[in-house]
Amino acid sequence: MLKKFIRWMKTLPDAKPITGQNQIAKQYKLWRIKTFVGMYVGYLCFYLTRKSLTFAAPSMMHDIGMTKNDYGILGTTMYITYGIGKFASGILADKCNIRSFMAVGLLGTSIVALCFSFISSIPLLTFLWGVNGGVQSMGFPPTAKGTVYWFSPNERSFFWTLFSSSKAGGIALLGAISPLCLLLGSWRAIFYVPGILGIMVAIGMIFVLKDKPSSVGLPPIEVYRNDITVSGEKHSELSNWQVLKKYVFVNPFVWYIGLASMFLYFTRWVALDWGHIFMIERGVPAAPAAGLLAFMPLFGVVGGVSGGWFADKFFKGRAAPITVIYLACLTLSIWGMYHFINLGTSSWFVIATFLALVGFFVEGAQSLGCGALLARVTLQESIGAAIGLVGVFEYAGAACSGMGGAVMSKNLGWSGLFIFCGISCIVTMIFIAFTWKKEKTVIA
Repeated sequence: MLKKFIRWMKTLPDAKPITGQNQIAKQYKLWRIKTFVGMYVGYLCFYLTRKSLTFAAPSMMHDIGMTKNDYGILGTTMYITYGIGKFASGILADKCNIRSFMAVGLLGTSIVALCFSFISSIPLLTFLWGVNGGVQSMGFPPTAKGTVYWFSPNERSFFWTLFSSSKAGGIALLGAISPLCLLLGSWRAIFYVPGILGIMVAIGMIFVLKDKPSSVGLPPIEVYRNDITVSGEKHSELSNWQVLKKYVFVNPFVWYIGLASMFLYFTRWVALDWGHIFMIERGVPAAPAAGLLAFMPLFGVVGGVSGGWFADKFFKGRAAPITVIYLACLTLSIWGMYHFINLGTSSWFVIATFLALVGFFVEGAQSLGCGALLARVTLQESIGAAIGLVGVFEYAGAACSGMGGAVMSKNLGWSGLFIFCGISCIVTMIFIAFTWKKEKTVIA
């Protein structure tokens, strides 16, 4: 049984090559659409079960006595297990097929969400949320692999950011259904509704997705689109460990992106995870606050996609320049979020505007600087491992936003927490700037 499962998870073998340019073009169009949509919907569902705690937290505090510290510990626990899991998943994803790896992860997190909805014990909830982080880590590495194998370098920034909008789309959808769950049911519905949906989508992914183009008889995407990048390096004779060592573990640009991601993720998750509670303490009622918070990921979709379009249109796919611009705008938006989100002095429109601006620029910077840029400084064969290594940094920053956010907001006030977010944006810009020249060398 175990051997069958391992075979089912392994990279799919090459199929008989398709002949004829018209047939290749037809099949490429079909499989690119199927692969993109399957990965997009699947990863959107990962976020439905990942961020449900954000929208349920205020009601859980009232219903089961969860405190700010409890909430911070739950968040930190998940981010730690996710970061560790993403590193392992990144290495494994390079050796597994997209379909099986992603479906197993989504099924696992959906089952955890269902269990979460029936429990009131804080210690048990913390344990389960940690388990959720582990299975959640199986979501992004296979989709990163799918993106670099199905989309060529000169279009990859756009499609990477378009795919990355699935994260913001999932949070926006959750933000839309959460007020309804709170008004008509309870916080428990915010967990079991996404859990049921996730199980259905996981089963569907098994029938929709495959693996690399060669698994359906198609040539490599770079050959098909005549978009061969110039790197001046030969890696075909290197072993798996040598590829990992050279292009991931001792690649300084992967580490620069990792450090940038750590600071950016702190800002990102402070804004989202603590945004709901911040608004309530500034006078916004719980249900409207949950709805308003959806503006952040909703406009994040636009921010991510627009960033990828600008990169491909004006910088030949280079991600670093647009990332730096977005980070500068994010710093100003964070300042505005702190100063203008206050129901006593600001209108609903102003509050929604600053939430939208933060979402727009943080998602654009994260999708480009922590995603598309990474794909340009490493290899296809090592993208999963590179994503995994950067994921450790990302969720170290995210973990600090959990318990760190609780400690800072309590001891330094909201002003201290938001000031640290602004500083983090500036530090992120510095590390992204270190990759500026390197990225130019991979343009065909």
